[in-house]
Amino acid sequence: MVALLFGDVVGQPGSRALFLGLHSLVKEWRADVVVVNGENAANGFGLNREQVQQFLSLGVDVITSGNHIWQQEDLRGMLDSEKRLLRPANYPPQVVGHGSVVIEKKTFKVAVLNLQGRQSMPNTDCPFRVGLETVERLRRQTPIILVDFHAEATEEKEAMGLSLAGKVSAVVGTHTHVQTADEKILGGGTAYITDLGLCGPSRSIIGSDVALSITRQMTQMPIRSQVADTPPVLQGVAVTIETATGKALSITRFSKEYAI
Repeated sequence: MVALLFGDVVGQPGSRALFLGLHSLVKEWRADVVVVNGENAANGFGLNREQVQQFLSLGVDVITSGNHIWQQEDLRGMLDSEKRLLRPANYPPQVVGHGSVVIEKKTFKVAVLNLQGRQSMPNTDCPFRVGLETVERLRRQTPIILVDFHAEATEEKEAMGLSLAGKVSAVVGTHTHVQTADEKILGGGTAYITDLGLCGPSRSIIGSDVALSITRQMTQMPIRSQVADTPPVLQGVAVTIETATGKALSITRFSKEYAI
């Protein structure tokens, strides 16, 4: 099977890029599963109910997220009701929503697990402990497990990849919006990349308006970020996985810009 995993969707440019490019990428890779991190879709901060429905109608199988998932209040009830919408699993157990899901595709099942890092991020439970415990539970249902680790620090992301090597099919990083060039197959057949990149404005500062971002850095004033209005890009990876064992056979990075 082939899984397509996309970086953080940023604002309307990211949503437009998915609308324009998702079907062709699915066809190109003959993809069976599509996972998209949607946590910046609503003008750069969270995502809303309408966007969740739009992504699912486009063919997205699971929407992952991160620290911005809480910023659109209309979404909170949906975190419980829509199983294909995830928040990081290592938030306290009384928090609404769920951090993993198992979906059925053709003749196999695929598990998706969402975790959040702790370095330069909000305080959460240990992603390593929660991750290992959840993976053990998910492996009782399927050997095919895809992990979105939403984290800031490269060190923490690499540690997560190696701690889960041989236990999951893929560990992919999100959050920094800058696609890294370190895709590889770790020992035990686990695909890894430090960051998938972004689905959003290509000529921007991590998706934000360039002039505003530079002014904020120069003045240190609390200027609110605005999503850049430039041609969008779709970034992520395609991972080929052996269904019987859950081992990754290959991982290929892609970055597609759309001239609109």
